[in-house]
Amino acid sequence: MSREKTELPKTFVAFSDRFPELQDAHQQLGKVLADAGPLDEKSRALVKLGVCVGAGRESALKSHIRRSLELGITRKEIEHALVLGMNSIGFPATVAAWQWAQEALSKE
Repeated sequence: MSREKTELPKTFVAFSDRFPELQDAHQQLGKVLADAGPLDEKSRALVKLGVCVGAGRESALKSHIRRSLELGITRKEIEHALVLGMNSIGFPATVAAWQWAQEALSKE
């Protein structure tokens, strides 16, 4: 893996260690998906934040926030991406995602 295992969630690391072939396939699929269209890396990162919010995926959202920060995406840009779907997913889901984001952002 390109990241230090200590930065990654323990469950993710344990799963990847137990099923390395699935992790490899997962990473390959991610690359194929990234190359499937014209969006740049920053745009793809912001889209992934929105998808995580809409799907209610706390762990994935936190992971994508860390990756977004590494790309130079600002806290304000991250927060804007999180709130854009409020009319679609509702106020409570948006506030929950915002709270998860605060937890991830406070670690940076």
